[in-house]
Amino acid sequence: MSGRTQAGVCPERTCVGCRERAVKGELLRIVAIEDACVPDPRGTLPGRGAYVHPVPACLDQAVRRRAFPRAFRVPGPLDVKALRHYVEQAQGCRQAADTSAEQATR
Repeated sequence: MSGRTQAGVCPERTCVGCRERAVKGELLRIVAIEDACVPDPRGTLPGRGAYVHPVPACLDQAVRRRAFPRAFRVPGPLDVKALRHYVEQAQGCRQAADTSAEQATR
């Protein structure tokens, strides 16, 4: 035997907010366009990417730690308004889906 496993390998990334490793599909890719952090849910935008859990807590930690300028290697702060709006909207959709699924099981 070669010592290799037959299971497929899932790429992992580190969340810049909480610094935990997770499967790439669980994290939201972010890119810097000009002076703003822009969400890239499809992962197709060009340039250096950073990853964060799509929850407000991880986003707040990343902003507080100034992780985005460091990850993108840019001087100065980056605008995170569009990113925050996307995360809050996604959080609201997840909560609504959880509520409807919970009601369906009753």
